[in-house]
Amino acid sequence: MESKLSLSEFRARLQHNTEIGSLKATLGQVRVFPVSGAVKPFYGIFDDKSFHLTTNSLSSSTPFSIKGKYKNSNNTLKVEYVVELNNKFQLLWKRYFPVVCIIAINIFFIFFARGLRRASTIVNLFLLFMAFYSRWKEERKRKKMEQKFVRIFELKKD
Repeated sequence: MESKLSLSEFRARLQHNTEIGSLKATLGQVRVFPVSGAVKPFYGIFDDKSFHLTTNSLSSSTPFSIKGKYKNSNNTLKVEYVVELNNKFQLLWKRYFPVVCIIAINIFFIFFARGLRRASTIVNLFLLFMAFYSRWKEERKRKKMEQKFVRIFELKKD
């Protein structure tokens, strides 16, 4: 993608909108007190050629991060980035835990609660709803973070 900003403006926006810190150090932790005065939209690290950012949140962290590189070529700033999960365990947990939970609950109802057919239906519907809602919510967080990144750094498609 190309940015409407110059290289110096892009670096200034990175510095102005990013609270510096390691993503691995705060993975899964809730950061109650930000280091800087005002809450900046992103948290992570960057240098003269690359960046690795996530959402800077006071209440909860997002499992996604934006990793990319930028360079100046032919008087235009080229930015290459990807939005990815912070670690592979989160991906496995999100995809397979709802399925394992539904199977375990059904095995419980088959072997230990034979007379509770109606309850098993309600529990299964609730678990299916929660599985789809959690996936929808995480995808919404990912899109929202990417839109904020594109808006702040004024990116446009090539």
